[in-house]
Amino acid sequence: MTAANTPIKICSRASLLIGGDAIQSFEDGSAESSVAAAVYEDMALSTLTNTRWRFASDQAILNRLASSPTGRWDSAYQLPSECIMVSAVTINEFPIEYDTYGRKIFCNAVETDVVIADYIFRADESTWPPYFTVAMQYVMAGVLATSVARDATLAGMMDAKADYYLRLARSRDSQSQTTRKLNTSRFIAERRS
Repeated sequence: MTAANTPIKICSRASLLIGGDAIQSFEDGSAESSVAAAVYEDMALSTLTNTRWRFASDQAILNRLASSPTGRWDSAYQLPSECIMVSAVTINEFPIEYDTYGRKIFCNAVETDVVIADYIFRADESTWPPYFTVAMQYVMAGVLATSVARDATLAGMMDAKADYYLRLARSRDSQSQTTRKLNTSRFIAERRS
């Protein structure tokens, strides 16, 4: 068993996938490490925010800010510092309308409302499930194939593999929550009327 995943290990495996050299660090002087150092964090954030990954999701009660928005909304709330994308905002478990402005949520809520945000955070590589790690390796392999190998065919193959593994990852990740039951009572009542 190997030690926990790190950005270097993920990028090193991606480099090996395209026939490149292993990456020892982001400063090892190789073309692979230079490209990986320049784009890895952006690719990780982009991949983490392309769906609502359960392993990178959290909830927080939002703190109401003293100053109100200039227009359209009644109240402003501070987002948690680790939030990279908001998935939902609720009051009493009911979704509400909101807008994101910078690091704030603007919505219509009274002072006594408990406003909760569901959000995506930047999960550490050591906590990534295997299905996401493999997908991310192929995402980086596509980048390295384009930038280092300069091989459009190889890049296309790696991008196709990344898409395939991301679809598998979404499927696996969706299984980490209770299956939602379709409420058919409205349809049945409509048929009977």
